[in-house]
Amino acid sequence: MQDDNALMPFDAEMFDFDDAPAVTRMGGQPVADAPRRVPRQLSNLEKAAVVVRLLLNAGAEIPLEELPEELQARLTKQMGQMGLVDRITLDAVAEEFAEALDGIGLSFPHGLAGALSAMDGKIAATTAARLRREAGVRQMGDPWQRLRALPPEELAEIAQAESTEVAAVLLSKLDTAKAAALLGQLPGPVARRITYAISQTGRVTPEAVDRIGWSLAAQLDARPILAFADRPEKRVGNILNQSAPATRDQMMSALDEEDATFASSVRKVLFTFTDIPARLSPRDVPAVVRVADQDQLILALAAATEGDEAAVAEFLLANMSTRMADNLRDEIRDKGKVKRSEGEAAMTALVGVIRGLADDGTLQLIDPDEDSED
Repeated sequence: MQDDNALMPFDAEMFDFDDAPAVTRMGGQPVADAPRRVPRQLSNLEKAAVVVRLLLNAGAEIPLEELPEELQARLTKQMGQMGLVDRITLDAVAEEFAEALDGIGLSFPHGLAGALSAMDGKIAATTAARLRREAGVRQMGDPWQRLRALPPEELAEIAQAESTEVAAVLLSKLDTAKAAALLGQLPGPVARRITYAISQTGRVTPEAVDRIGWSLAAQLDARPILAFADRPEKRVGNILNQSAPATRDQMMSALDEEDATFASSVRKVLFTFTDIPARLSPRDVPAVVRVADQDQLILALAAATEGDEAAVAEFLLANMSTRMADNLRDEIRDKGKVKRSEGEAAMTALVGVIRGLADDGTLQLIDPDEDSED
């Protein structure tokens, strides 16, 4: 029986011996009819092995790890059996592959995991969770890829709920920036224990890392779908940020009486007009002034005449160009005394501008906790 895998550099089975022109030795004596070379017939798996080898030789980055493990194994075994492939066959396979690529009009993700990734944010979270449960966690792709996509806050919760050894493996599987952000979310003693435990992971096997990844991913799928994306303290803080100062003070006093811990969390989210000098970098003041509505900016500064509010006005005027500051002072002087309600509304609008610039990445607000630690 013909062995399709035995591809030698010169194999008679590769050639047809139809009517072909004769060749001669030196001196003009005919020797034999020269064979006309034709491509060897290869299976699809053999063709895939040829294409992969060709691309790897060209230095292409092929994400073979995204293929199912069984297919990775079959492809690797086939590559080990290929031997040598003649150039005629190689050219034919490459041409067929190029034609197949040219004929592709649309590509869909592989499997349910890829489909859910493509539909992320486009279908209801409850639908996505149900599909994951129906498929089973092991059909949902690389568990570590899912874990790496989580924000540092959620990763910190997972790390604190697991043993120190599991948390050390989790930390080791993250990129350095995400790992550093995760450590920043942990209490100091916990972060130190996990960091030290990394030194004990030298003999951890790939199978153990794989089991840990699947276990953590299963916990993600077991979590209930939450109705609100933001935490309670953030939702309350955002509401109070847009409230009048009197209302905000009353609500915070009530929260202090009901739940001091929750009130403390809300205060970390609060960002009001009087917080501007502590949270806004002086170099970002010109960007805020350029974006802010000039009438609202003048109203806010004109209303800020006493105490902490006056300090905010001076902070803003001191960190913009002299010409702009002089023009604003003239406008403030001409505006005269403004109604308190109008001034508070203008201050809230200015804070909204700053938060908007922070949300879109134009500027970065100073973390009061980090500032106090420095």
